[in-house]
Amino acid sequence: FSLGSADLLRRAMGKKIKKEMNRQRHAFVDGAVSKGAPESKAVEIFEQMAKFAGYGFNKSHAAAYALVAYQTAYMKANHPVEFLAASMTFDMDNTDKLNVYRQELRRLSIAISPPDINASGATFTVETATETAGETNAAATSGIRYALAAIKNVGKAAMDSIARQRATDGPFRDLPDFCRRIDVRAINKRQLENLIRAGAFDGLNGNRKQLFEGVDVLLGHASAATSERESKQIGLFGGDDITVSAFALPETTDWPPMERLRQEFDAIGFYFSAHPLDAYANSLRRLEVKRYTEILEAGVSGPVAMAGTIIGNKERTSSKGNRYAFVQFSDTTGQFEVTVFSELLNAARQFLEAGESLFLKANAQFEGETVRFTAQSMEPLDRVAARAAPGMKVIIDSAAPLRPLSEILAGQGRGEGDVRLVARLDDGSEVEINLPGGYAITAPVLLKVGNIPGVVGVGEI
Repeated sequence: FSLGSADLLRRAMGKKIKKEMNRQRHAFVDGAVSKGAPESKAVEIFEQMAKFAGYGFNKSHAAAYALVAYQTAYMKANHPVEFLAASMTFDMDNTDKLNVYRQELRRLSIAISPPDINASGATFTVETATETAGETNAAATSGIRYALAAIKNVGKAAMDSIARQRATDGPFRDLPDFCRRIDVRAINKRQLENLIRAGAFDGLNGNRKQLFEGVDVLLGHASAATSERESKQIGLFGGDDITVSAFALPETTDWPPMERLRQEFDAIGFYFSAHPLDAYANSLRRLEVKRYTEILEAGVSGPVAMAGTIIGNKERTSSKGNRYAFVQFSDTTGQFEVTVFSELLNAARQFLEAGESLFLKANAQFEGETVRFTAQSMEPLDRVAARAAPGMKVIIDSAAPLRPLSEILAGQGRGEGDVRLVARLDDGSEVEINLPGGYAITAPVLLKVGNIPGVVGVGEI
């Protein structure tokens, strides 16, 4: 080989270009034979190079990789909770990786608890539970507590200050206690808002919208408390307590379930407490929808039926002037991207908003272990689920939910879904009534009905 020819071979090896490697094979063998080498030996040498080009290291590099692989495999096999908590802390600023770890925790049946201002550290921590067996008390690991600093835009230093304050003086008893004790210079409005949206204050006040809209009130009291501490003053009546009534938080109902999930997603980076697709579980089974990880595990290219909630959308213009888009979706197993070309993009653009859940038929194309999806069709999942004709079972224990239930069904309109009403009577018996006609039963309808006071349970049938 000349130096130029050798560089062509090097590039084909480095980039694993199979067609080019086949061309180089003939050039290598023919050149070796022309210089007197046996053809069998030339073929053997080239095969060794081709095999090494697949995936090869020098011995010192391979030994280092093997040692690290052994150590991490040992830790994960024998101390999986601690290992994954440490791994998540290491990748705390990478929400994509955190979501992958969360899927692994689910696969290993390891619990992960939500962020909590009274339980979370700045980093991911292992939680233990005390198990009592006779007179023996043993501490057993129960799972991982989500890190405060892993919430977007809150910062580790500020979360460390909250954790230190809690470690010094104990858990925060209520919101006034929290405002009294935090250093207002260590936490700002944006940080407090994201803690609220992520659910970190649910243990003190579960109405996230009320806290979010009242964040200026909280910061005002925190600022006043900080000033009083520094001036060493006491309250007018000799105490330094801030009363709950003094907060005067806005009177408002909490965000609807879907909005609550969207706010949580924006603060954490992925859906944590639930997923918008959870409400469609039975419909997705009827539609034979494949989840993202199921497609990855199958590893087969071809048409697939999928569903996902949009988390991002980037439009581009091709060299020919046609618009196309890369749409990022989330389902209950992970996040994936779908390419949408101009014709479908024009027809579906009205649906391509963050938070919208879509049913799509796509073509999956595997390239090694990665997969590319190209959309063939897409439409709102609500519409498709309604056509799948699910029914709804509503369990009540009083007459109170009947009027709001009637109003919701009337507003939704007729469809093909049955509604079955189960009334629990005082004597413990149940009466089951099938409402006449059919209704368009969608996930939002299920959520609305489930939030009616007095509804004991609701689900698809």
